[in-house]
Amino acid sequence: MTDEQARRRFAMARIARLATADAGGHPHIVPMVFAVANGRDAGADTVYSAVDAKPKRSTSLRRLANIAANPRVAVLVDHYADDWHALWWVRADGTGRILDTDEPEARDAIARLVMRYPQYREQPPHGPVLAIDVARWSSWSAAGD
Repeated sequence: MTDEQARRRFAMARIARLATADAGGHPHIVPMVFAVANGRDAGADTVYSAVDAKPKRSTSLRRLANIAANPRVAVLVDHYADDWHALWWVRADGTGRILDTDEPEARDAIARLVMRYPQYREQPPHGPVLAIDVARWSSWSAAGD
């Protein structure tokens, strides 16, 4: 699939998996909801997610600590079907940044998330916000498109 098809499929997905690693390279992967926007640089894409009110074991999230220690991340969206001709995946590799909710970029990201997910309309994410500046898109499709 083309980069444009990959971006479109990625942006339409409802959930992704965020892969981070700590300073020692120990991996950590979690599901996340997200929104995609044109990034800070012309033509660059940024994937946003935010800490929300869903129950968590701790408020000290490993994904945030990992990004502070090692900002290189990957975000994966995939589609599974029993018809294996319909399988595909798209991965965004990039650099993660942690934004305070008082920053304009973070407020914009939260607004995008609220528009995308009805659950956030009643209880918007409280942050912090994770911004991933995409450096590379990778994709595969069983259909070859």
